[in-house]
Amino acid sequence: MTKSPSQPTQKGAGLARQLGLFGTTMAVMGGIIGAGIFINPYLVADRVHTSTLILSAWIVGGLIALVGGFIYAELAARMPVVGGQYAYLREALHPAVAFLYGWVLLLVIQTGGMAAVAVTFARYFLELTRWQVSASFVAVSALALLTLINCLGVRAGSRVQSAMTLTAITAIGMLEVFSLFRGGPSQISWRPVLDQPLSARLIIAFGSAMTPVLFAYGGWQTTSFLGGEVRDPRKTLPRGLVLGVIGVIAVYVSVNFAYMCVLGPAGLAATMTPASSVMRMLLGPRGGSLIAAGIAFSAFGFLGQSMLTAPRVYFAMAEDRVFFRSVAWIDPRTRVPIIAILLQGAWAIVIALTGTYAQVVNYVVAMDSMFFGLTAACLFVLRRRAAEQDLPAVDYQVPGHPWTTLLFIAAEWIVVASTFAHDPKRSLIGLAIAIAGLPAYYLWHARKKGESRT
Repeated sequence: MTKSPSQPTQKGAGLARQLGLFGTTMAVMGGIIGAGIFINPYLVADRVHTSTLILSAWIVGGLIALVGGFIYAELAARMPVVGGQYAYLREALHPAVAFLYGWVLLLVIQTGGMAAVAVTFARYFLELTRWQVSASFVAVSALALLTLINCLGVRAGSRVQSAMTLTAITAIGMLEVFSLFRGGPSQISWRPVLDQPLSARLIIAFGSAMTPVLFAYGGWQTTSFLGGEVRDPRKTLPRGLVLGVIGVIAVYVSVNFAYMCVLGPAGLAATMTPASSVMRMLLGPRGGSLIAAGIAFSAFGFLGQSMLTAPRVYFAMAEDRVFFRSVAWIDPRTRVPIIAILLQGAWAIVIALTGTYAQVVNYVVAMDSMFFGLTAACLFVLRRRAAEQDLPAVDYQVPGHPWTTLLFIAAEWIVVASTFAHDPKRSLIGLAIAIAGLPAYYLWHARKKGESRT
């Protein structure tokens, strides 16, 4: 989820159209570095149990995200329009596929991601305050409060967005510095390499470990929503995507190395707040409180900003007349999409109340990775059409295509299969919601055709 403050207008308006390379790179990094890196490492360590496998999962996840960045960079260069992924699916595959993406974005991906971030905030907030209340109560309260604030039109600007990103990076940097200079003997052990014999079971376990990894790396793709609002998007968006993803890989792999040095595989799997656990071991209670405050602040800001990103897609759906026009309505006084924000906030609260953090992550990634694979397939269609129509070459092309693109699609769909195997209940709920969008699309489509005849 990115954290852009601009309005979801078709032509592009507000601050986002002023974004250059630095601003776009920060938007990419800000959309990725949020809450996941401060909780998800324990899920990875719980699913694969050696230092090598744990760190490999984060490296592989970073490479998948980088190839995805390459693919989305070319897609953005070919179609620099508002709506990003929705527009690619609509133009390359079918409007129904694009609708299903927007439908799942609203009911699973965006709201599920918001719920997971709210749970992260709640855990570190309670770590800081020691309040005797449930994490669910804090998460729901945060979602309700930020939904109300956003509906009133209180929105942070791009400088605040960058400040939130820098807060998260500062917290990570502080943790890494102290683990390097104040940590004791390293807890990393490179033997054994595997925690079980090489088999289908190990592949499924590694694939399920990739689910929280890809959730933590997620967010770079939503920068493509800004395609119609970035200065010189055909050059700026591809470069910003690639630079941003490379920066995040460096941050994520290094912080997980620090976690492993201090806690080791078993210690990492045993704590749901690894950053606080590391700082508490290195600096005592004051260190744990310090890092918890930085993470809670970052997660709260990330959550508040994320509420205004996805309405770009809902707006594009409404413009296509296959969704409620009211969902994308912009209040003329506050200049925010109130109905879309209320709908997102209410559904995110439902998700936060009905699942644990790990279940929510599985629920989101199963659907997100499925559409990542479909969107990457759009590149083959758009390239073929460009060749047939003898269109000029774009400024950026995916290195190693078609093999890198095929590997990305395969990796994403392997994660989907592993997630279904690891948590079939939540994954099937997400799939059922997606399938339920088909009759909804055809009802709106029929209504659209009826209006066109009159």
